[in-house]
Amino acid sequence: MTKQKVLVIVGPTAVGKTALSIDLAKEFSGEIISGDSLQVYRKLDIGTAKVTEAEKETIPHFLIDVKDADENYSAFEFKQSAEKAIEEISDRDHLPIIAGGTGMYIQSLLFDFQLGSPEEDKKAEAIRNNWEQFAKDEGKEALWNYLRKIDLKASESIHMNNEKRVIRAIEVFEKTGTSILEQQGIDLADLSQCQYDVKLIGLMTDRDLLYERINQRVDVMMASGLIDEAKYVLSLGKTQASQGIGYKEFFPYIRGDMSLDVAVDKVKQHSRQYAKRQLTWFKNRMTVEWFDVVQNPEELEKIRESIQKWLTR
Repeated sequence: MTKQKVLVIVGPTAVGKTALSIDLAKEFSGEIISGDSLQVYRKLDIGTAKVTEAEKETIPHFLIDVKDADENYSAFEFKQSAEKAIEEISDRDHLPIIAGGTGMYIQSLLFDFQLGSPEEDKKAEAIRNNWEQFAKDEGKEALWNYLRKIDLKASESIHMNNEKRVIRAIEVFEKTGTSILEQQGIDLADLSQCQYDVKLIGLMTDRDLLYERINQRVDVMMASGLIDEAKYVLSLGKTQASQGIGYKEFFPYIRGDMSLDVAVDKVKQHSRQYAKRQLTWFKNRMTVEWFDVVQNPEELEKIRESIQKWLTR
């Protein structure tokens, strides 16, 4: 059976994924699926760098503004919704284009990871809470020693200080009876193992230039009313959205515990750090064709030619 073709555009924040996705959608009869974990939230437009109606240029977009900002959103939900959108788009003989920087979401979709439902997530949360309390009471070493006892190989691949990953490995073992390493046994470098015929385009540029673009983007967000959006997120209480970069950094300022300049600097710093993590994720975990259209606009033509060959093979 022939696999459905899916074009995926990845890369760090502020590198031009949105603009490229729209450009390619116009050229190759595409429709765009957001691969971003925060753009699903209504009213969170500035801090998430959400595409505007004008920028869409009538290109259909999916998985944007589908959740209220006080709701949770998971990789499981993304995978289900994205698979449905891909089917709808392909039924119209259009090209599904996924654009975004949330690596785990995109990876889980392409490689058909078997993820837990919301009900299973609640059980998993109870397990996590139990082991987080254990770590507080007994310490990280005791937690890691327990993992070593039940899953030696996993303990050897996860540092004792990485409490989150240690707990995740324990959780997987308790739920499945198998090592987290076995769950990750798919060769993520082999795109032939994807459930779709995937073309994976990555955007990157010089690090200093990228960081400058990120800083400039934050300044534009501030001028557009980012503070008001952060106040709205804070008013919702403890939500998934409140952990988003561009919101949480302003909470101390809003409460009067930090100057605005310091808060803005933290947004820029955390955004730069996030961009670095995004690049590391995609470089280490997936086979991506990298292009720099910021410094070398002529590479746009190389991208188009590469996609055309892929579509006609």
